[in-house]
Formats: sequence, structure tokens, C-alpha cells
Amino acid sequence: MTRGPKLIAWTLGSLVGVLAVLLIVISTFDWNRLKPTINEKASAALNRSFAIEGNLDVNWARETDQGGWRAWVPWPHISAENVNLGNPEWARDPLFVHLDRVQLRISPLALLHKQVYIPRIDLTGPVANLQRLADGRSTWTFDQDKKEADADTTEPSPWTVDIGMIGFDAGRVSYDDAIVQANVKTTVTSLDAPIAYADIVGQAGTQRQRASVKQTQALQFGWTVDGTYKQQPVQGNGKIGGLLALHDAEEPFPIQADVRAGATHLNAFGTLTEPLKLGSLDLRLKLSGQSLAQLYQLTGVTLPETGPYSTDGHLTVVLNDPAGALFRYEEFSGQVGQSDLHGTLEYTGRKPRAKLIGELTSNQLRFADLAPLIGADSDEQKQARGEESKQPPGKVLPVSEFQTERWQAMDADVKFTGQRIVQDEALPLSDLYVHVKLNDGVMLIDPLRFGAAGGALNGTVRLEGNKSPMPARLDVHARRIKLKQLFPTVEAMRDSLGELNGDATLSGTGNSVAALLGSSDGELKLLMNDGAISRSLMEIAGLNLGNYLVTRLFGDEEVDINCAVVDLGIKDGLARTRAFVFDTENALIEVSGTVNLATERIDLSINPHSKGIRIFSLRSPLYVRGTFDDPDPGVKVAPLAARGAAAALLATVVAPAAGLLALVAPSNRQDNQCVGLLEQMKGGN
Repeated sequence: MTRGPKLIAWTLGSLVGVLAVLLIVISTFDWNRLKPTINEKASAALNRSFAIEGNLDVNWARETDQGGWRAWVPWPHISAENVNLGNPEWARDPLFVHLDRVQLRISPLALLHKQVYIPRIDLTGPVANLQRLADGRSTWTFDQDKKEADADTTEPSPWTVDIGMIGFDAGRVSYDDAIVQANVKTTVTSLDAPIAYADIVGQAGTQRQRASVKQTQALQFGWTVDGTYKQQPVQGNGKIGGLLALHDAEEPFPIQADVRAGATHLNAFGTLTEPLKLGSLDLRLKLSGQSLAQLYQLTGVTLPETGPYSTDGHLTVVLNDPAGALFRYEEFSGQVGQSDLHGTLEYTGRKPRAKLIGELTSNQLRFADLAPLIGADSDEQKQARGEESKQPPGKVLPVSEFQTERWQAMDADVKFTGQRIVQDEALPLSDLYVHVKLNDGVMLIDPLRFGAAGGALNGTVRLEGNKSPMPARLDVHARRIKLKQLFPTVEAMRDSLGELNGDATLSGTGNSVAALLGSSDGELKLLMNDGAISRSLMEIAGLNLGNYLVTRLFGDEEVDINCAVVDLGIKDGLARTRAFVFDTENALIEVSGTVNLATERIDLSINPHSKGIRIFSLRSPLYVRGTFDDPDPGVKVAPLAARGAAAALLATVVAPAAGLLALVAPSNRQDNQCVGLLEQMKGGN
């Protein structure tokens, strides 16, 4: 053999020998000798105590799934036992994370490109203690101040770390967060047998969830949670998968939860994708509780006070939307009080204020279920929500204050349609449409529209919740309300062609209905033609006071009303009659006096004036005094009602009759008996 081939053979032999020795050293090396160095370096880098207290081992194995020549390159498979990472000195618990065992493998070829690629990490027996203080310091943030200072003097590292999946075992997590006011402990345990995601979804899941069944892993662990959140007790349980894909949206992580926070009950199942990228949640969500308003404390979403509710719908959450986290609760169905509720709501966590938009529908809405919106629900309903009744004894107008501070937490644009409103069988309102806009604490309800007895009540409400006391304005218009539809069970109304029209404008300041009305300025105008009044009508309406007055004036007979005129001026909560007249076949009934909305006191006189010389049963004037809660009607000790005094009455009524005549115009072209009465009033003026 010549010298050249000998040199080549010697070189190759030497190289093989070195590699063989290296492989022998690596395979037989006691990696535990490196633990002190690793612990010291890691502790210095993290500025926390770090220790591998158990066995440290490295095994080399080929990755056959790599394909081609790469499949011949062995990968280091690293395992470490009894691993502890400490917390900062200020933390309550000295231990941040404990792991009974950690297993991972690293791609050696990726290291050539300055990339630490770890396809999967398996954590056995994890225990974590997470804490965040009110000043923002958290145990899961590692030397943030130091990193920010170093960022000004050092260049970014060219190395990157890529972790594909995390597998975990049964463990415990403690979470104490002063900012979000959460203090909970979670325990994770292995299920006796995995549960297929398809068994959870079944036919109840959404089409999107059923489509993801094939690629969704089984539920492998159960979990329980106990503690407090937003000062509400929290308890719950659920199930999760065992392999969390950090980047791959094609590997959804299954979640099932049944949690109670105070009176709120949440039941959800679905998937989480790409948690490191703040990916998305796709859940079927059921919510129930005593009032939608109680969700504000838990979620920060401003919703109105309601009766008990329950909903069932599809919730999607996109956490990495540039405009802010996007929550969409779509095509849900539910119940509020005894009313059904359907629709879609979308909540965007944008800056400077979040925004809620949506469209809601109720096929049958009980009028009583609207009472909590203005604090007019019963004490029993308030107690069921865990609230103390603030309504003073003898006070009728609601004194519960609007929670206007919540209005400034978010904006809103929500439309609500009540297909049919039910007050009771005798007095139905046909429908409701409301468009609510909330912008920087100012609430505008425009329109507020009720369909009523073939006509409509249209209104606009503006509440400036960004000021205290709150300024408010109400404009309401009643048009073409058919009396025979308004009182369908009253015999005398069945053939009536009469209608009711009216306008009301009020403005005031205050943080409750009682305060707003008690300080209000404005007016109320109302016309009713071709109607009837009777004791039975008062009984149907539940008006005991009206029952008494009608009996005194007319006995038990039904009396036709040609026209009723109401004109009230309101100043500082005191309503005064400018004109309040009932024109019947036999007499004009005049009502005069005041109604004090601030003190809730009534001082009214009801004076009958007979027409012509006909003698009838209207003998003496009546009065109504006392409070809204306890009115005191009676008969005035006065001369008999004057005969032939109707014309004289019209001559003395002080009222802008021309303005009242405008209320006749919207009616149909039929004869309206109020026209003649108002013309006489104009002539008298």
C-alpha cells in the first residue's frame, strides 16, 4: 500500500475511533455530574432558585418519522426528576413550580440554525403557585425590570425556542391575583378512562364543533376548582385533554367546564387552539343566574337588571384580534323571568372602552319582566337577587339608583324586539322595539316603541350617566290607540270607534326614577274620544280609587264619554291641571288640583257640571287627597252640582286648546267629538 492510501485509511480510522470513544463517553457519562453547574447557571439566569434534585439522564435515539438521511441522526432524549423552581422573595409561597419528572427531546440539526426545537415536553406531577400583586408584579414574569434594562445595552439573541406540544399529568395549581381579584385552587386528576370528544358534543354541539370531532383528542383529565373570584365564591369541575398544542390550530384542545360563581352558573364545552398566540375558543355555553346585571362584576360587561335568566348558545373568542379580544355569543336562546330571549351579542375589548353590539328578540315578553329595568320589581324579586330593598315604606315611585358608573365602562349598540307583550289577558300590548345606544356614559333609547291596541307609543329617552346628578329627558307620543282593542272585554267598548292620542315631555335630574320625576319639568296632553267608563272597567284595570269615583259619579251604569281632555303642566315635580275634563252625555266632569311627584301627594277635586236642566245623580263634588300609596277619596261638603253649568265651565277653563286640537289630527277621518269641545274651549278663552 502506498503512502497516500495509508494516510487516508489512518485518518478515517482515527476519526471512527474518536467518534466511537465519543459515543461511548456520551452513552456512559453520568449526567448528574452536571447538575450543580446546571442548577447554578439556571438560577443565575432566572434570578431564582432552580434545582434538579433527582436523577438527570440523557438517552440518544433516532427519530424515524424525520424521513431520509435525517432519520439516521440521533436526538438527545432528556429526563429530569424532582425539579423545583422558586418564587421571588416577595411571593407568599417560596415554590413556583415543582415537577416530579420532565421529559423532552431536542432536534440537534435545528441547533445548527440557532433554533432550540423541542417537539414535545411531558410534565409529570406538576405543582404550580401563581401570584400577582396589586402593583403588577407576578411570579410568572422573570426579571422583567432587568430584561428591560439589558435590552438597551444588548442586541437581541439570535437564538429562538420553539416548543410544539406540552403533555401533562395530574397536578395542582394555586392562583392568587390581586388585580382580577381571584384566589382559586385547581386540582387535576387522571380519568379512569379517556372520554371521546364526540361523546360530549353529540347532537347538542354546533355544526362547527361537530366538524372538529375527528381531529380533537379525547378528554383525559378531570379538574376541580375552589376559591373566590371578584369577591364571589367559586366552585366547579370539568374535564380537559392531555396534550396542549402551542402553535397548531389543527390540534384543538378539548375543554368541559361546570362552574358556579356566586349566583351565576356556567356550563361550557368546546376547544382551545394556539394558546401561545392567544388563539381562539369555540364553546357551547350555557349561562344562568338571578340577574344579567350580576355579570358585570364577573366580566365587566354592562347589562341591565333583570329577573332570573338562563341562556344556551355558541360562544367564540378570538383573543389576538388587533381591535381587541372579540367575544361573540351567537344564535343563543334563553329565558329572562318568564319571557323568552333569542339573538346574538358581540363584545369587543377595544380601547378606550369596550363595546357591546347585538340584536335580541323575544317572541313573548311579559310586561312584568321589564320592571327590574327601572327598579320597579317587587321586594321578593330583589331579595332573590341578593339585594336589600331600598324602597321606603309608603313610597311608590322606585328609588333604586341606576348604576351609572357601569355605563362608562363600555359602549353599546343593541336592538331589542318583543314580538308580543303580555301584561294580562285583558290588557295586551302588541309588541315592543327598542334601540339602545351607550356612548361614554350617555344612554340614548331611540326609539322606544310599543304597539298598543292598534296604535303605537313612540318615545325617546336620553340619560346622561356621565354626570351627577344625572340629567334625563323623556319624550313620548301616543297615537291612534283604539279603545275597543285596549279594553276588549268591556261591552260598551266593542262598537266604539274612539281613539286615544297624547304627548308627554319631561326633563329632570336624579339617579332614580323617583328623583327624576320629583325634579321634572314638562307637560302631558291627552285626548280620548267616543269611549265609555264603568265600574267594571275600573275593576278590570285594577284601579280601586277609580272604582270608587265612578261609583260615586255614575252608580253602576256604563256611561258614554264623548271626549276626555287632559292637559297638565309640570314644574319641579309638581303637576298642575290646566285642563282636565270628561264630556259625557249628561255632564262635564272637571278635575282640578295638583299631583306632587316629589312628595307623592295628591290634591284633586272632581266637579260634575250638568248639561241643560236635566236632573241626574251627580249631586256633589268629590275629592282625592293623600299619597300615591294611600289615596283618600271622599265627598265634599258643598252645594249640589250646578245645573246648566257646563257652558260656564268651558268659559273658565284655562288651557292652550289649539295645542290640544293638534292631537286630533293624527286620528282617522271619522267624526271626533273632541273637536267641538276644544273649539268651545278656544271660544271661552
